[in-house]
Amino acid sequence: MMNGVDRRTAAACPRTAARDSLYTPVRVVELDLDEPGELRSPGGLGPADPDGRVLALVRLHGHPLGLVTATGTAGDPATLRRALVDAAHRELRVPSRSTATPAAQPRRVGRARARADRPTVTVVICTRNRPRALRRCLDSLLRTDYPDVEVLVVDNAPLDDTTRELVRTRYRDQVRYLREPVPGLARARNTGLAAARGEICAFADDDLVIDSHWVAALAEAFEADDRTGCVTGLVMPAELDTAAQLALERYGGYSRGFAARSWSLREPPDDPLVRYSVGRFGSGANMAFRTAMLRSIGGFDPATGAGTPARGGEELLAFFSVLNGGHDITYQPDAIVWHCHPRTEEALTRQIFNFGVGFGAYLTAAVSRRPDVLADLVRRVPLGLWRWQVAHRARRHAPSCEAVPETVPGLGRREIEGLLYGPFGYLYSLWHQRTARSGAWSR
Repeated sequence: MMNGVDRRTAAACPRTAARDSLYTPVRVVELDLDEPGELRSPGGLGPADPDGRVLALVRLHGHPLGLVTATGTAGDPATLRRALVDAAHRELRVPSRSTATPAAQPRRVGRARARADRPTVTVVICTRNRPRALRRCLDSLLRTDYPDVEVLVVDNAPLDDTTRELVRTRYRDQVRYLREPVPGLARARNTGLAAARGEICAFADDDLVIDSHWVAALAEAFEADDRTGCVTGLVMPAELDTAAQLALERYGGYSRGFAARSWSLREPPDDPLVRYSVGRFGSGANMAFRTAMLRSIGGFDPATGAGTPARGGEELLAFFSVLNGGHDITYQPDAIVWHCHPRTEEALTRQIFNFGVGFGAYLTAAVSRRPDVLADLVRRVPLGLWRWQVAHRARRHAPSCEAVPETVPGLGRREIEGLLYGPFGYLYSLWHQRTARSGAWSR
């Protein structure tokens, strides 16, 4: 990604306001090489005519290929488009310009084929007091090109009826409304899972813009292999308007790359840490499961997740249970969503801390469920921490990040602090739940 601020200047700025004043926003767009004459906003929600610094997700025949950057000039969109197309062919190794035309190769036929036996997909969106974000998310989701979709909104411990009224008035015949009175993302997801009618249950955050092919891409990954129990997808930034948002991308973001992958424990894995370092599989913002399988493993642990002292980790524990239960996990980058990153340094720092807390909580929950893995896990902790440090340094010094300033120092330290707090957060969450149940029974 490109940024016009010198790294040394930005790193020397101690205040968020100073960093933001030096930061040049980066406009995020989509570039489809089948239609290179137009740039589109994230999620394909209309044409984009940006100027200044631009980051483009490049797609060909529906597949995401990677990211390129260029700088545009107001009033000259054609030059910007040509620069992005040239960068795509140069940096992403597109075979030839002829393949970038619809006549050379049609868009993915798999998405367009009609099948009588295609699985029904339930999409669960959990939300709490964010009707504006939810509306944008639902509007994008309901453009899906997949016909067999059920959409559930789970309102988690809301402060008022705004979300219920939004669903009732704007999406009456398209979205089913559910209410989960107890705070906690895992509880809300379990409420959606219990009500799901589809063979596949997908989960999306309410602060996403969802690609119209997202549901189809998830379903196709399940159809390709009966052994797949979970599918995750590509999470892209919906905007890079602030220094904090770009700092999250520089730190690692939510993306897991542009190559499809699968993981299984049927044979000894090349990486002995694969059964524990499940964050590599994807993000809870973009994941789907076979409904019956997810129910069979107990869904999500209600002592984890946002809204509890554990602050996260519910999706990591689900990934762990799926993989160690003998099922495959597949990463499908064709399943694209666009995420709204934290806009302020304070929110970013809190988010990174929560990442660490969630991971520590997940490891604690995994050991409590599978005590047999404790000795193996403890033996591999030093290797895992060393690899984390190596990967973090690699991200910081990757060629694509060289022009990105270190806008928020100390994020790695905050994640480690969260990791150390995570076990205590999970145990406190368990204690809090048991105390609440005991109080309810005593009454």
